[in-house]
Amino acid sequence: MNREIARKKAEALVSQMTMEEVCDQLSYRAPAIERLGVPAYNWWNEALHGVARAGAATMYPQAIGLGATFDPALIEALGDISATEGRAKYNAASAHGDRDIYKGLTFWSPNINIFRDPRWGRGQETFGEDPTLTAEMGKAYVRGLQGDGEYLKAGACAKHFAVHSGPEKLRHEFDAVAGKKDMEETYLPAFEALVKEARVESVMGAYNRTNGEPCCASDFLMGKLREWGFEGHFVSDCWAIRDFHEGHHVTENEVQSAAMAVNMGCDLNCGCTYDNKLVAAVQMGLTTEEAVRRAAVHLFTTRYMLGIMGEGTEYDSIPYTVVECEEHLAKARQAGYESCVLLKNNGMLPLDTSKIKTIGVIGPNADSRRALMGNYHGTASRYITVQEGIQDAFAGKARVLCSEGCHLYFDKVDGLSQFNDDRMAEALTVAENSDAVVLVVGMDETMEGEQGDTGNPFGSDDKARLLLPDPQQRLMNKVLAVGKPTVIVLLAGSAIDLAEAGEKADAVLLGWYPGAQGGKVIADLLLGRVSPSGKLPVTFYYNSQLGEMPDFTDYSMNNRTYRYFAGKPLYPFGYGLTYGDASVVKAEAQKADGGILVSVTVKNDGKADTDEVVQIYCQNEGSANAPANPRLVAFQRVRLPAGREKQVALTVPARSLLVVDPEGNRVSEGRIALYAGVGQPDKRTEELTGHKAVKIEAQA
Repeated sequence: MNREIARKKAEALVSQMTMEEVCDQLSYRAPAIERLGVPAYNWWNEALHGVARAGAATMYPQAIGLGATFDPALIEALGDISATEGRAKYNAASAHGDRDIYKGLTFWSPNINIFRDPRWGRGQETFGEDPTLTAEMGKAYVRGLQGDGEYLKAGACAKHFAVHSGPEKLRHEFDAVAGKKDMEETYLPAFEALVKEARVESVMGAYNRTNGEPCCASDFLMGKLREWGFEGHFVSDCWAIRDFHEGHHVTENEVQSAAMAVNMGCDLNCGCTYDNKLVAAVQMGLTTEEAVRRAAVHLFTTRYMLGIMGEGTEYDSIPYTVVECEEHLAKARQAGYESCVLLKNNGMLPLDTSKIKTIGVIGPNADSRRALMGNYHGTASRYITVQEGIQDAFAGKARVLCSEGCHLYFDKVDGLSQFNDDRMAEALTVAENSDAVVLVVGMDETMEGEQGDTGNPFGSDDKARLLLPDPQQRLMNKVLAVGKPTVIVLLAGSAIDLAEAGEKADAVLLGWYPGAQGGKVIADLLLGRVSPSGKLPVTFYYNSQLGEMPDFTDYSMNNRTYRYFAGKPLYPFGYGLTYGDASVVKAEAQKADGGILVSVTVKNDGKADTDEVVQIYCQNEGSANAPANPRLVAFQRVRLPAGREKQVALTVPARSLLVVDPEGNRVSEGRIALYAGVGQPDKRTEELTGHKAVKIEAQA
């Protein structure tokens, strides 16, 4: 539905409501107004990596894994699947009169915050540390969710606006201080892109303050939305408005907090501060009927654009049977294949099944469903753990021996055991009797995630260090000491330093949280049925380098992320091996409308077919305001058969060639140098891949 038409319908409807009715509609659990034919609606739904918290649904890899695909077309397709399954579930639930939480069509996804610090537990929900990658993947997911039909297929949400990336424990009282340069260069670009280019339907404010202002009532942030032409609705994070008086102390009570939020443009309250307090705020003159009705008009405009006010839409006939259909599951598997990152391989992979009679599968994440999921997940009707995937892959070919090895973080698996490491003897026995070992370690959502969602003894949400817990380190080192060919499969949502074990292992495959079918995906990759092709969307640091970085509470970008990090990373942003051997052999640039057109020839000199990701980086040489290191400005995933080459053309937008000065202005400065490769143009990437990016001199 045309937004102008929807807005006029909303205005006409809201004008018929009493002030009490209008205020009620600004709650996430909006009640029905029977006299006006308004059905109840619950605005709270989640679809971070598939429809979440609402029963059965197709589950993709966690968002950080989706970032590792560097594949916007795939992400858009996944967004469409989320919208399709969301519509199917909405149609079915509504038919039974169920309009409860997680049953609506407004999905509070994607999370486009910047994963600036590897300790942040919620970083797994993001697309990574880079503004360009985050913007492109975020736009794609929004396009997929919202569709291009007459009505919105679903409503997407850009969150958490803005400057939000931990620490989790402080978020209800914390003031994230960021300079004008960091705001314009790092923290705001993805939000601007989703508003301007993807026309995202809603924006969610963060819990914290930004430069002194609570994000759900920030004159600066709300002003940015107006500047960008935002036409949708603004929603608070859940119970964030309560933080105004309880955590930030910018107001004295709930009535003042409700008034402050609605006056600044927060239309929808996820929480209860608006409930019964907004009416009082109007009566006390702290806000106006006009402000409250304006917020309601924004919300009903969205409801009309979704076609859920009785109009009927092209999506009403989507049947429930599309949920977890084979087509959707296949796309989730594709996402898994493209997301896993091969960090190391001395030739052990792919596994040669003709030489393996017994394979050992060891580790606390080997048979863990939880390690497949990540947080904000749905419920799959079937899970395939890594252990099960390997058992299926080797069925009739080899014996599979298994051992949990250790607990994720406790010193013993069985509380009645007299001694620590009570599964170590079994793990070593399995290794001794195996021709090859798959060691599956890492974390899960109980160890990293959102405040209150986790329950471990290490701080419960953020990480204190980049090393795995001591029991896992002991397990890895002792199993590796057996001397059998060993691949470590790492399941985690953030940067991990495997330390000594990482150096000794023959191969390391990063699976992230790979989704419900992750075990099949990883088994197929280990056996070479598919070549790994994911690229790191975050920098992997050595644990010792945490001391070189700014404090976790420091939001400056100094020595953070690949753009500003001055040290040698463990594994660089943009890095990932394949079973092929691809490199850029030629690159040229020429001026084009709106930027620079880069023509790249990439060749696979290896013996295996594979996907690759061509990456273009820019450096403004001689500029005092450019990031310390070249920055990503364009990328494209390509399919490369063994021994073949392919030409691809990538456009670098003119805006990406500018740098940001201390006042937050984008300026043309320095001599532009572009680099084309299958990773960053840095020494560490060259060392790990054996290939050097091609430098191109270019002027916009």
